[in-house]
Amino acid sequence: MEVEGSSKKMIATQEEMVAAKVPLAYRDQCAHLLIPLNKCRQSEFYLPWKCENERHSYEKCEYELIMERMLQMKKIREEQALLKHPQGAAAVPLIPKTANA
Repeated sequence: MEVEGSSKKMIATQEEMVAAKVPLAYRDQCAHLLIPLNKCRQSEFYLPWKCENERHSYEKCEYELIMERMLQMKKIREEQALLKHPQGAAAVPLIPKTANA
């Protein structure tokens, strides 16, 4: 399943996420990594030094998604700035020039 505006595809299906009881807030493009992480956590009694590889891969995926969203937002802001202040138009100076200057 393709997600609009993202380079990552949804790998986990809705049925898999429902079966794994993934909360709605966590059903993103990294849910396929969260499912085995949660299974590992439950089997290892949530010990913090267990499941490190699964946790690292999930957190890296989430980080990449956030960075992608930030780059998209930066592009949107730049486009809006160009529309608001075109290069050819003279900007109004913040400090007016005096008659003697």
